[in-house]
Amino acid sequence: MPPPDGYHHNSNEDDVNSPNSPLNFLDQNYQELHQNCLTENTLYNDELFPPDNSSIGLFDDLPPQVDMSQVVWKRPAELVSDPNLIVDGVSRFDYAQGSVLGNCWFLAAIGALTFEKDIIKQVMPAEQSFTKDYAGIFHFRFWRFGKWVDVVIDDHLPTIDDELLFVCSKTSNEFWPALLEKAYAKVCGSYADLHAGFISEALMDFTGGTHMYYTLNTAPADLWKIMECAFKSKTLIGCGSNSATTPEENELLHGIVAEHAYTVTGVFEVMSEENAVQLVRLLNPWGEEEWRGDWSDGSPAWDTVCEEVRKICHEVLNNGEFWMSMEDFTNIFENIDICCLCPDFLDDSAECHWTSKRHFGRWNAMITAGGDINETETFWINPQFRVKIDELNEECASGQRPENILVSLIQNHEKRNRNSQENFNIGFYVFEIPFEASGNKPKYEKSKRQVFVRVLH
Repeated sequence: MPPPDGYHHNSNEDDVNSPNSPLNFLDQNYQELHQNCLTENTLYNDELFPPDNSSIGLFDDLPPQVDMSQVVWKRPAELVSDPNLIVDGVSRFDYAQGSVLGNCWFLAAIGALTFEKDIIKQVMPAEQSFTKDYAGIFHFRFWRFGKWVDVVIDDHLPTIDDELLFVCSKTSNEFWPALLEKAYAKVCGSYADLHAGFISEALMDFTGGTHMYYTLNTAPADLWKIMECAFKSKTLIGCGSNSATTPEENELLHGIVAEHAYTVTGVFEVMSEENAVQLVRLLNPWGEEEWRGDWSDGSPAWDTVCEEVRKICHEVLNNGEFWMSMEDFTNIFENIDICCLCPDFLDDSAECHWTSKRHFGRWNAMITAGGDINETETFWINPQFRVKIDELNEECASGQRPENILVSLIQNHEKRNRNSQENFNIGFYVFEIPFEASGNKPKYEKSKRQVFVRVLH
C-alpha cells in the first residue's frame, strides 16, 4: 500500500492489464521504437536510461579494485563477435553475480524463474535476437504493484576492461542475464538501486503471483511437504540465510554465506540406510561457494543411498548448487519465500481451486492510520476488508487445510528510485465474524464463514 498521504480505497480493483497487454513503462512503445530504428537503419539509444553514471547510480561502498572512472558502455557486438540473447536455452547455471552489486536477492529470483518456461516467456518476450531485425533495442516485462509494464532498453552495458561490471554470463556470448538485469535496474531507477533487497520483491515482479513467507524456526511441521507440492505447480521459491556476527558463527555455517539469498531448486526424499531423509537443493547466485556439511557434494552421506538415487541427485561440481537435509536447512536458513500464480497446491488436491481478489487502499495519517490492536480508541479506523468463504466441495473440505484464506500485503512504491523509498511498518489482523453478526441468517452454518482483514499502519 502507498504511504499515508491521503485516503483512497477501491474495494475490488483487479488488474485490467496482463503480460500480453502491459503498460508502456515511461511511455516508451517497443514496437514503435524498434520499427523506427529499422526504418532509419540505426541502433537504438535510450535517452531515459542513458549509458552514463546516472544509470549506474551512487554506491556507498565499492571493492578497491573497481574504479568507476574506467567504466565504458559497450554493446555486446563490441565485446564478442557473435552475441546471442540465449545460448542452448535459459538455465540457472548461465550466470554468476558480479562483485560490485549486492543484488543476490534479484539473481536468486532469476534462478527460480528459469524453471518456469511459461513465466520466462512473459518476462522475456520471444522474437528478440542479435540477428533478425536487430536494432540495439530489447524489452522485458515486470509486474509492478498491480500492473504489468513493458520496459524498453538499449543494449549498451557497463564494462571495465571489456568485462561486464555487474552480472556476467558463464558463456561469454550469452547476454540475456545482463539485459534482464539492466531492464530491472531501469525500473528501479539505477543499478545502485538494486543493492540489497528481499527475494520476495523480484519473485512477485516476475509473476504478479501470491507470496507466502515462512520464518523457518517457527515453520509448520509439514513445510517440506508444502515445498514438495509447490514444486509440482508454477511456483518460484527462494530463501535467506541467517546472520553471523562473529568468525566462529560464520564457520558454523559450513560454506553458507551469512545474510545471503539463495534459490530453492528442488526437494527430494532419499532412503539412507533404511531411514527416510528429506533433502532440499539450493543454488548460490554467486555461481560458486557451496555447503560443506552433510549431503554436500563431497559428503560421505551419499554413499548410504542406492546408486540410482546418486545418479539422479549427486553431482560434484563447483556450480553453486548443493543438497542439504531439511533439518540443516531450517537451522541455518532464516526464512523461505514461495511465490505462486495460484495457491491451489496448498490443498494437495486437483479438486481444490482458489479464487483471489486484490484490494487497493491508502492510509491518511490523521484519518485512517489507527495503529495496532492496543490502540483501542483508534484501531477501528484502519482500512478493513470483508472476505466471504463459500461452502467447500467435499474433496476440499476433507483436506488437510480446509477453508484456507491467504492474505498478502504489499507497499506500493511511489518513487521510482527504489532505495529512496521508505518502507513502512505495516501489518494486518484477521478476525472471524460470528455468523449472527454478519447481517445474514441468524443460524450459524459451519460450511460458510466470513472474516475481517484489518490492515494497520
